[in-house]
Order: sequence, then C-alpha cells, then structure tokens
Amino acid sequence: MLLQTKLLAVPFLLQAAFALSPRFLACQVQKPQGTSVLEGCPEGTIFVTQDATDPDRSFGSVQEAVESLPNEGEAIILIAEGEYHETVNVTRSGPLTLLGQLPASLANSVSSPFYPSDATANSTLPKNLVTIWNDIFTKPPLDDATSTVLSVAPNFNASLIGAGPTGAPLQPEFGNVDFKVYNIDWENRAANFAISQALVTDISYANASFYGCSFASFQDTWYTGRNGSTYVVDSVIYGQTDYLFGFGTAWFQNIILANRACGGGIVAWKGTNLTDAPDANASTTLDCFLGRPWNDLSTTVFLNTFMENIIQPAGWTPFGGDRPVIMNTTFYAEFNSTGPGGNTSKRIPLEHILTPEEARNFTIDKVFLEHPGWIDFEYIV
Repeated sequence: MLLQTKLLAVPFLLQAAFALSPRFLACQVQKPQGTSVLEGCPEGTIFVTQDATDPDRSFGSVQEAVESLPNEGEAIILIAEGEYHETVNVTRSGPLTLLGQLPASLANSVSSPFYPSDATANSTLPKNLVTIWNDIFTKPPLDDATSTVLSVAPNFNASLIGAGPTGAPLQPEFGNVDFKVYNIDWENRAANFAISQALVTDISYANASFYGCSFASFQDTWYTGRNGSTYVVDSVIYGQTDYLFGFGTAWFQNIILANRACGGGIVAWKGTNLTDAPDANASTTLDCFLGRPWNDLSTTVFLNTFMENIIQPAGWTPFGGDRPVIMNTTFYAEFNSTGPGGNTSKRIPLEHILTPEEARNFTIDKVFLEHPGWIDFEYIV
C-alpha cells in the first residue's frame, strides 16, 4: 500500500474536497432551470434523483440504477444533489462511473481548488453535494463485509473478508474491470457510536478509482480485498482503528487521513502469508501509530507525507495477541515525512527510511505492475 498524504487530527466534521474531471465536468455541474440535467453528459448517461417530478429522472436510488445495467458495456450514472440512505453493491464486470453533481459555479473551472499545501485540521474544505450513507455495523458471527456502504465485487462470496491472515477462501471470479467515482461522500453512520467494525468500502476482485471523495467511519473504514486494486486521489478518509486494511494493492495520493481518535493503528495491511493472526480490535492510546501488521508479509509505504504531532515517534507497533513483535518479513517504509509527527529519528529499527533513489522505485506503474488503464490520468490534480 502506497500513501502520499496528510495525517491530521480532526473533529467529527465531514468535509470533502472538490477536484475536477475534464471529461465529466460539463455533465456534473448543475444546470439552469429549463435546461436538461443531462446536457453535456455522455450519451446514455443515467440520472438518479430523489425528485420524482424531474423529467430527466431514471431512478430514485443509486442501487436501482446499478441493478438496471447489463453485465457488459460502459455505463455512467449521474447522481443529483442529496443524501441517499442505501448500500451500493456493484457486481457487473463492465466499466461503471458514478458522478456526483457539482455546483453550477464550477462550470467554467479549469483547475482543482483542492486544499492548499499548508492545510491543517482547521482548514475549511468545500463539501460535495452528494452523500451516500448507511448505518450498519458488524454483528458477530456475520462477516465484516455485511456492514459496508459500497461493495464492488463479482459476488457475495468474493466480498467476504474472513478471519486470520488468509481471510475468506480465494474465489476464481473477477468483477468490475474499471469502476470510477467522482465527488461523492460515503459514510457509515453506525460508526458514530464507535461500537464495532463498520466498513465504508469493500473493493475485492475489482479495479476501482476515486476522485474528490470522502469516506467516513471509525473502525475498518477502507478495505481493499483479494485481487483488488484501488487508487484514491484528492480525498479525505476518516477513521480511528485500523481504518486502512486489506489484502490488495492500494495507492492513496493527495489525501487527508483524518484521525478521529487513536486506536490500534492507521494501517493494518494483511499481506498474503499463511501464518495465523488475530482480527483487528480497538485499543486506546494517547497517540497514533502509523500502522500495525496484521500478518508477517504486510507492506506499507508513506511518501511525502505531512504528519501532525499525533504520530507516535516509534511509528509502528506490533499487532498484539499472538503477534507480539514485528517480523522482518514486513516492509514498512517512509520517505520525506514532514511536520511535527514526521521526525523519523526514533522509528523502530525495522522500518526502512528510503533514500531518494529508493523512493523512485515506488511509482503507480511499478506498484500495479502496469500502466493502469482504469485510472483517469487526465483528472486535474
């Protein structure tokens, strides 16, 4: 997992950042009265709105629109301003793009007004117009995947997380080859009570990318699962305990990791080994650790990250239970960490402090072992 981020301590305020897609901006911006909402949209775009009187309306919920699609072929769904209380479950393999409406004032924008380089916890970031939320938390013995707000996987078995270092059994299928989301806030509001695992995303056996979004929960906010590849840019992720975790490959760029409190670690990446490890559980500390390995082959790299003073000087901590030490088969690394929490002089001995030459080995193409066609490289950053 690669992160180019800001690590901040924030209050319980959900704010996301605007950033813009040259391809979809004309479709996303709200239109003047009397103009079709779909003006400027690619042909065949589906419009979701809670306003039953809107002449352009196709569906009243996002999930209804998703379920209407055939398995193959590109599809685009434009979502009107509003809060949508639902779970979105994407099983189709064909490319799918979800667009959140944007204010009309952005119609002539040509660059991204994302948060400035000196953003702090008190910075005011504009809020997206579309929020998709649910309030489901994990109830044992059910799998954590049953709590997610957004699931992108070929079927239910493929979405399962399971327990221990190997998780749920491997599946032979692959789901969506190109899932994109622009300017939508995702929340699991059950997490307001910090009572259990309450996922926002479950991306398994699929390729998914997110632009100008936010994701809010407390424990296990973000999951990139088996054979999952995810890319997130210009976004905010809220959490408390192990809120980035998974088996797959994830790249986070120009994002804010917004710590609501400290429990466990920010990252609990599983890796792929066959030794046993406990499931994530909450713990309370005064400061935040960058991560704790869920098993002995986990990999996490922080590149060019601004860190507030919430970060423990040691950086990394053992998972606990029957994992009382961090094995040298893990790979935890940093390069060019800045800010009051970015002092690496007291990091654990096993951490890799990368040289500029070593850091250049961590690029999108090298991490994903290809130049991913499912990432929007024309997106304005």
